[in-house]
Amino acid sequence: MSTAVVGRMAALTRAELTLLVRHKAVLLAALVLPVAMTYAMRPVVDDLDLAKAGISLGAAMMPMAVAFVLLFGVYSALVTVYVVRREELVLKRLRTGEPGDAEILAGTAAATLVAGLAQCVVLVIAGVVLLDVEMPADPLLVVAGVLLGVAVAGTTAAATTVFTRSAEGAQITIMPMMLISMVGSGVVVPLELLPDKVASLCELLPLSPAVELVRGGWSGQLGAYEALGTVGTAVAWTVLSVFAVQRWFRWEPRR
Repeated sequence: MSTAVVGRMAALTRAELTLLVRHKAVLLAALVLPVAMTYAMRPVVDDLDLAKAGISLGAAMMPMAVAFVLLFGVYSALVTVYVVRREELVLKRLRTGEPGDAEILAGTAAATLVAGLAQCVVLVIAGVVLLDVEMPADPLLVVAGVLLGVAVAGTTAAATTVFTRSAEGAQITIMPMMLISMVGSGVVVPLELLPDKVASLCELLPLSPAVELVRGGWSGQLGAYEALGTVGTAVAWTVLSVFAVQRWFRWEPRR
């Protein structure tokens, strides 16, 4: 990557970070909702029969916290960012300059993605310290889950803008991904507690790999073969989303 590209990306990231701080609604959803949702779901987790599946409190709560960051702090926030920049003709103006399409999309997303990664780190540390949960058995799987989750959330956010006409409309178009992930990706109810056939289908959902890698890293119960399959699912969703963005992403306002 050339110095010029790095400089342009850094400038875009700084600009987006400034705008993110000024956009109170997006900032609130990105920073507060994941923490609030995790805290609110603690009683639900306490009522689950975790011992039946051999899952500890940390292996239940920490993937949930990470998933809420990916959904609210990355996916939802980034859909809004892309749509607002498109409707304000920011993306169109950037395309008339030197940055390529990939640079524009990556630079626009960088601030949100970095904020999401930072929040995942903070929530994991806070979970260990404040909730008195155990340390992860395999930290590398946890890191892999977070990074792949950010990649999937970021690319699917860009793909979701294809169907989103306005910032207000984003509150509707994000709902399928949000609801399907919370219900079927093991965010609230671990897949180990679901019937085998249902769990096998749910493993193929976009956010499931991130949740399962973080949970497996925390519990130490995810084998190498299962981990590779999970990584493959996450990569497949990322590639599919990138293809959709390359094919159908809109650079001008939708009227």
